[in-house]
Amino acid sequence: MLPFADIVFAGLREAAIATGIDGPPDRCARVLQEMGARTAVVTLGSLGALARQGEVVHRAPARAVTAVDTVGAGDAFVAGYLAEAWAGAGVEQCLATGNAAGAFACTVPGDWEGAPGRAQLELLTADDPVIR
Repeated sequence: MLPFADIVFAGLREAAIATGIDGPPDRCARVLQEMGARTAVVTLGSLGALARQGEVVHRAPARAVTAVDTVGAGDAFVAGYLAEAWAGAGVEQCLATGNAAGAFACTVPGDWEGAPGRAQLELLTADDPVIR
């Protein structure tokens, strides 16, 4: 199916299974592209994510949160990435929003319960003092 995919998302273990290599994430992304994907995105959990588009590798760090439950983080990442891609954003913004959505999902227990909307994503970067 890879030759028919515009964007392929994989965790590092999934990428290793699909490619047959247990190498660094940028190599896995390159091989996923060689197998036919136009853009290969490899998620790295607490280390962030990378995307290879053409010959360019884009990297984005994870957002630091206290993880309560990581179930659903990957799905939230993909949703955030695709929402930005659909809106016409570049790969770097897609990765940043995907990482923010994945981090937000980790802050509550459950699979979909922590899936954020766009307004909630801004809470992770808020630096305004609390006023009571």
